[in-house]
Amino acid sequence: MSGLVALVGVVSALIAALVVARMQGPRGGPALLNTATVLQRIQSLAQLVTVKYVLEKIVILEDPKYLGGLIPLGQNRIVLLAHGQVKAGVDFSEVHAEDLEVSGRRIVVTLPRAIVTDAYLVEQRTQVLDYRTGLLAPFDKTLEQTARRQALLEITRAARQNGIEEEAAEQARKQLTRLLEAGGFEAVEIRLRSPQR
Repeated sequence: MSGLVALVGVVSALIAALVVARMQGPRGGPALLNTATVLQRIQSLAQLVTVKYVLEKIVILEDPKYLGGLIPLGQNRIVLLAHGQVKAGVDFSEVHAEDLEVSGRRIVVTLPRAIVTDAYLVEQRTQVLDYRTGLLAPFDKTLEQTARRQALLEITRAARQNGIEEEAAEQARKQLTRLLEAGGFEAVEIRLRSPQR
């Protein structure tokens, strides 16, 4: 596994700037906002990918072959170096009116929990390091695809175990806080929705 990279994208910065601009009053100052207006602005952020992990994993698959289930014919073996990327973020379109409490210049927002939004192997950097076919074993054309699927599952699991969703939630909280403060709120509290909901 290689390191992790926090992704604060240019696109989300542009979206945030656009939302802040729309929150401004007629003379450029902060406007008093009601729950419906704030909800519309938050939902317009859609799905904000806040964290990206870059990981590498070596997968070794061995597939022994037998004749009639008894006589060994040898085994097919693959060693795959998988380079993957996993992204996580908060889906702001899942924020509803009951998740907002607006009182003058104070706002409390309850966000949905962060989730893994995308996971994939980077083909240019994923490679087969070794592939062997047993002497009498038939060639297994699906072995590499199986190794790739397993690598992607393991990379996604590793990202979750290393806290990608928690880090994404924290990044989303910080970005939304900055956005709302720039939009005129003086007191901003961001909570995370309970897992049951």
